[in-house]
Amino acid sequence: MISQEAVLPEGFVFLEDIIPDIEVELRYAGTNNFVGAAVDGYEAGKCVISLDAAIALRNLQEELYNYNLCLKVFDAYRPQTAVDHFVRWAEDLNDTINKQQFYPDVNKAHLFEEGYIASSSRHSSGSTLDLTLVDGSNGIELDMGSPWDYFGERSWVDFEGITEQQKANRQLLQNLMAKHGFRNYPKEWWHFTLHQEPYAGQYFDFLVE
Repeated sequence: MISQEAVLPEGFVFLEDIIPDIEVELRYAGTNNFVGAAVDGYEAGKCVISLDAAIALRNLQEELYNYNLCLKVFDAYRPQTAVDHFVRWAEDLNDTINKQQFYPDVNKAHLFEEGYIASSSRHSSGSTLDLTLVDGSNGIELDMGSPWDYFGERSWVDFEGITEQQKANRQLLQNLMAKHGFRNYPKEWWHFTLHQEPYAGQYFDFLVE
């Protein structure tokens, strides 16, 4: 029998094969995202990532057991096809179905110039992911002060207008990810890239299925 991993390019894995107990909610495979629909390229809710990044995350997950915490991943490898879908969506200024939830204070016409939408993504290189921390007892996400994929200053790592507990939760995530070899994008508390990413500068377009 051919293994599940055989359908992926060399160097990529399904994250749940490496960390069976990790929480995955692949938002772009469903409708709970800023587009409001399943995104092109996501044929299944499976988390694909480079093997190097998966191993680093496994080491982090093992450390989190000491805190009764767990990782929860919203997105990892992202096909270029999906990025192209985002670009088409951003250019359609009449489609604002999820504006109130994801970008209430940003004019959709400004999404490109403000850096929220781009024609290429580090996610397509396979070692960038979006994630948070959850309580290991009940699976409830730690309060980070803004939802995942919220377009606005409230999502910036150093945003001051949140509670001290929310700041502490963000800092815990930042510290743990840095310890295990990931660097953060300062305008998105959830977004991290492996420092020693194996496919830097490469943009893949195989489907998530």
